[in-house]
Amino acid sequence: MSEHTLVSLAHALSAAADRDAAIVALSEGLAELDRAAVVACLEVDARDGRLVACHAADRSDVHRVPVDVALRQFASEVVQRVMAGGTFSDVGEEADTFARMLRLPDLGEPGELALRGIRIDGELSAVLALYEPRRVFGPRVTERFSALAALFDLAYGRFVEREARAESARTLEDVTQRVHGEYLARLTRLEVQLTEARDAAHVVGAEETVQRERDLARVAEEGRRSQSRLRALEHQVTAAVGQLELAHIELHRRSEGLRQRTRTIYLLDRVLAMAVEQVDPRRLADGLLALVGDDMQALRCSLFLRAPEPDTLYLAASRGLAPHVRNGSRITVGQGVAGRVAATRTPLLVVDASDAQAEPLLRDEYLTTGSFISFPLVLRGELLGVINLTNRAQRGLFVEEDVERVRLLGLVISLIAVEARLPEQLLVTIA
Repeated sequence: MSEHTLVSLAHALSAAADRDAAIVALSEGLAELDRAAVVACLEVDARDGRLVACHAADRSDVHRVPVDVALRQFASEVVQRVMAGGTFSDVGEEADTFARMLRLPDLGEPGELALRGIRIDGELSAVLALYEPRRVFGPRVTERFSALAALFDLAYGRFVEREARAESARTLEDVTQRVHGEYLARLTRLEVQLTEARDAAHVVGAEETVQRERDLARVAEEGRRSQSRLRALEHQVTAAVGQLELAHIELHRRSEGLRQRTRTIYLLDRVLAMAVEQVDPRRLADGLLALVGDDMQALRCSLFLRAPEPDTLYLAASRGLAPHVRNGSRITVGQGVAGRVAATRTPLLVVDASDAQAEPLLRDEYLTTGSFISFPLVLRGELLGVINLTNRAQRGLFVEEDVERVRLLGLVISLIAVEARLPEQLLVTIA
């Protein structure tokens, strides 16, 4: 897969007006990898975990076809990976049968089906289905399509939040108009009754005067009851205003999340453009470090890449480190935080600064003794390097969901570093 494909998809997703346009852009990106393969977005009913509709792109249009397939019909391993999201899971030998159940376009030959869950706010919101012809030789399209699917995840979350915000605004507007209309209608009826009672009081006649006084007393009682109902209505309006304030708070939270995802897409677009332009290796390495450092708001970060010597990494780019730590410095796999993460190929997250103080291993010159993330860069089973992030600017602490964001950004960094042969080119430039 070329960087041009990633750049084109990032531009198309940032300009897409709705989810259908995003699906069309994703389908066009898949066509550059394999014209025979198809991709579809499956709606999920959150109440019982059923797939209820299939959105598949046909040229520039998206067709929605109703389906009725329960997730539990798939193998338990497939269901677990789909619920976790972030990676494709192969359906196996029954791929063609499930493809027909999901109403996917017919390939005209045996195929292979892979599913990938899309999670929004910790819940499964949709499922991506990739259906490709079965091949005896050559790599699967799924391996090259993962980066495109990760970009689509970000765009899909942006559209879901936009629709939720619009629905909340419509609901609040409807409630406000209905309460105001009932208030005006009751007030008008009360004014008419009082006017009729005053007019009737002017009719001449003793017996009629007594009757009118009784009517006035009845109207006054009805007025008292109406006032009581109006007070109850005012309480309803107050409760509606409280709901409106809560909705504004929720909208603000969602807007913050949307701004975070928009910044991520912008940073991805910038670093992909640098990779396409084939800039100087130093500048590309600084751009890759800025991608993850700016997105995670880390004041101190470093990027290590694989060195030619066995079990050795060198410092490719850094920000906020001590002046004596220079690019090109070597560390051995197993040495310090970055060396241990490179040896185990397992991310390391320290949430609380007190935990860092209690662990001697964490007193590393490339990190501070606070909350940090150290993440390995692995592509196709090969170790490419390690990213270290610490000293978060605003919230101060890294949490588990931040590791998932670094996982996505690390995948993009690994793809660009391999395509540009950055570990070898940058080492020559530093030397």
